[in-house]
Amino acid sequence: MTGLPIFDYLIAPWPRYFEIGEIIVNLIGYTPLGFVMVAALPQGWTRKRQVAVTVLCAALLSFCMETMQNFLPSRVSSNVDLVANSFGAFLGALGGMRWGQGIFAPGCGLTYWRERYIADDGLTGDVALILIVLWVFVQLTPDQLLFAGGELRSLLDIAPPLPFEPGRLIVFETAQTASMMLAVGLFARCTLRANNLALVVALLALGMIARLVGSACFFVPSSPLAWLTPGVQYGFFTGVVLLLIAMRLPRAAQHALAGASLLMASVLINVIPESPYFLSNVHGGPAIIRRANYPNFYALCRLVAAIWPFVALAYLSALGLWRGERLENGRLVP
Repeated sequence: MTGLPIFDYLIAPWPRYFEIGEIIVNLIGYTPLGFVMVAALPQGWTRKRQVAVTVLCAALLSFCMETMQNFLPSRVSSNVDLVANSFGAFLGALGGMRWGQGIFAPGCGLTYWRERYIADDGLTGDVALILIVLWVFVQLTPDQLLFAGGELRSLLDIAPPLPFEPGRLIVFETAQTASMMLAVGLFARCTLRANNLALVVALLALGMIARLVGSACFFVPSSPLAWLTPGVQYGFFTGVVLLLIAMRLPRAAQHALAGASLLMASVLINVIPESPYFLSNVHGGPAIIRRANYPNFYALCRLVAAIWPFVALAYLSALGLWRGERLENGRLVP
């Protein structure tokens, strides 16, 4: 607690010092929420009612978040953030009223794309899409190897088990990057109706774009590509070759290989030696820009990246059992 009354921030005057960038971040952060929420409300409601309910829900969420920050020593509750969040939800709601139906309505936009390309209807398909989106999200952490995930060593404060040697490091980086590329590509393939190589390549390209965006946000211009080490480059091209071969395998083999690759990538990222060059470029000095909201966003990305491979592996295991039951019942798996 700050020692001040818990709700005093609601009537505080305009702050003497503020960053316009932080206000924009808070505004943009709630815009997607407003866009999606207004499209999810009953279509029989009037537009004014839909927008009002959306803004009210977003404001209540922001109010709870800001009030809880009174109990966090590193955070400060702000009525400016509350207003910015609510106004962002309002702008998103206006956009959702204009374009939401064309994107989310049955047979249109994203719904049509999902029905055409995603193999499983209902909850299983939705979980797969969420995991894919989260994988793209975690690529915004540029202080990890390309497409890396499952790194628990830093969370548990465990020292590297192997000493640093240049040759050993390159071998580990190559194997880890290649296995993770294969795992993600085959995971995406397991969620698709057909063996669509173009969509798998598009997903990997989107992950690469997210990594470049993360580098631009977190890194100073002198080291935006510190994560693109020689081992990562070798692993990328090796992963491309392995993925092209694996896409020609039977679907059951692809499913099993996706799980094995996830396990291998998770093991490798936790035993790989630390690179002094990589640490000096990424963690040394002012490499990461520590602006107002970036440290918390960065920590969230790292947490999701650490658990993503294990959740994806659990999903693949459950999906394999479910599809096996469908085959036993005499129904074809799409």
